[in-house]
Amino acid sequence: MLESFIGNEDNSQKINSENLRKNVEEIFQIMGENESDSKIATDALVLADLRGVESHGISNMLRIYIEGYRNEEIKPQAKLSTIKDNLATCSVDGDRGLGIITTPKAMNIAIEKAKTYGISMVTIKNSRHLGMASYHAIQAMKHKMIGMCVTSCPPQVLPTFGAEPLLGTNPIAIAAPAGKKPPYVFDAAMSTIAANKVSISRRLGNNLLPGWISDNDGAPIMEEFNPEEYKVNGENYLLPLGSTRELGSHKGFGLAGMVDILGGILSGGGYGANPGRPNFGHMVTAYNIDSFTDYDEYTKTMDEWLDMLENSKTIPGKDKVIYPGLPEHITQIERTKNGIPIHNEVLDWFEKINKELVVSHRIN
Repeated sequence: MLESFIGNEDNSQKINSENLRKNVEEIFQIMGENESDSKIATDALVLADLRGVESHGISNMLRIYIEGYRNEEIKPQAKLSTIKDNLATCSVDGDRGLGIITTPKAMNIAIEKAKTYGISMVTIKNSRHLGMASYHAIQAMKHKMIGMCVTSCPPQVLPTFGAEPLLGTNPIAIAAPAGKKPPYVFDAAMSTIAANKVSISRRLGNNLLPGWISDNDGAPIMEEFNPEEYKVNGENYLLPLGSTRELGSHKGFGLAGMVDILGGILSGGGYGANPGRPNFGHMVTAYNIDSFTDYDEYTKTMDEWLDMLENSKTIPGKDKVIYPGLPEHITQIERTKNGIPIHNEVLDWFEKINKELVVSHRIN
């Protein structure tokens, strides 16, 4: 998470993660989920906050999920059904279930198949938002595997040279275990900025930076401006990773397209723009490292490679090179010990929703 998206002691309070977990688990149960699935959903949100990915933690997503349950866009206690099942592959129907519940179950299928076949890929159609994509990729690391997750999202992003949003933010996440070093965990939207970070900027009163979104005609805005001017459902849209053709927006556009293919079209459930919100399509893959090389040799080489990156020559003013997953690892250790900073606006919302739902476990 960029520093500009992180609150400070003046506008937030640190909340014990276990207290937060109990509160959120109870909310999911009130929404109709069983105890087991409520724990899965809560773990996905809390881990996002512990790792500093507030855009996909409880602050932004929980209130959206509650609304989804209430308007019946999200089905509680959804049952995954198998569409096709082959040796190393599988496609499932998510039954309109919340993606932070359906996707871990799909990853479990991939992990079990990869134990036998070395690699497994599972697609999920007819699902809903999956939260932090790396959460699902990380699950594979617990089994000495490399995990991957992509999600084909409803459109918010312009194609290069386009003035109409036809692609989702379409994140790609890859989690690779190491030995003594923190694992390599890459998780990024294929837009210049994740859509949820616009709401965080608004909450914190920060400006949007040049190259993040377009003007009313689809042209990149290359100067800072107030996020209050951003039209969430109107004329201003997110730009693909790279911002402009000259800076490489065709690369973000192309990668977002690949996510639509792998997570959407391949699942048999369409793609981000069709059928559109609230539908999401996902894909998870598990790579059994021992099927490719000796695991101990792999982790030794990973440590060597990560150490090379971290201790390479830096630009003036920077102490070290930070590889994907390292700052999140450090943040998770600190927040597990000292609490998760929750913005005061979010705390006010929690107080209201807890009273409304008659929640017995409170975060403070």
